[in-house]
Amino acid sequence: MHLNPYGEYAVLLAESLANEFPMDREGILERTRDFGMTMEFTAAPDDHGLVRVVIDDWLTVVDAPNHQARAALLNAQMAAATAYPRLTEHNGEGWHLHYRDENQTLPHVLRAVISVGTALHLTTRGMHRLARCAAGQTPGDPCTAVVVDVTRNGRQQYCSVRCNNRAAVRRHRVRTGRTAELKP
Repeated sequence: MHLNPYGEYAVLLAESLANEFPMDREGILERTRDFGMTMEFTAAPDDHGLVRVVIDDWLTVVDAPNHQARAALLNAQMAAATAYPRLTEHNGEGWHLHYRDENQTLPHVLRAVISVGTALHLTTRGMHRLARCAAGQTPGDPCTAVVVDVTRNGRQQYCSVRCNNRAAVRRHRVRTGRTAELKP
């Protein structure tokens, strides 16, 4: 038996869905497969719209003003997805834990997996390791991407090399007195 704590891959799945939400249910399913979720999901008529609600709720955790607010929001989301953890064996993966009841719809499963995974990520790596891209904090910069910091040193602030470089150029221009506008 192995323990699958829904940590890193679940929070990275949420980041991926938040940064580029799929156009339909099939796109969401494809993304869950990309992040290692191999189980089948019970279909429901509004899966796509309800998964969007799950991601929007998760974004309130990302945007929480402090650690206490972040914890309170995440606790509420985990309570809404509450189920007894259960041992399961499917798709040749060996015995592992699921933090949800059997045969739930895609939005219910993702709410449970993402909320528990985010809680595990924040408690094991640090409450500060979930944020919006630092480039977007500069007035006029359009980046609103979510950054899940999985680095060893815990200092990832940018969603991409491009945003990091843009911010570095801005800092350089401020230091050297060249304040020409930088295109995003």
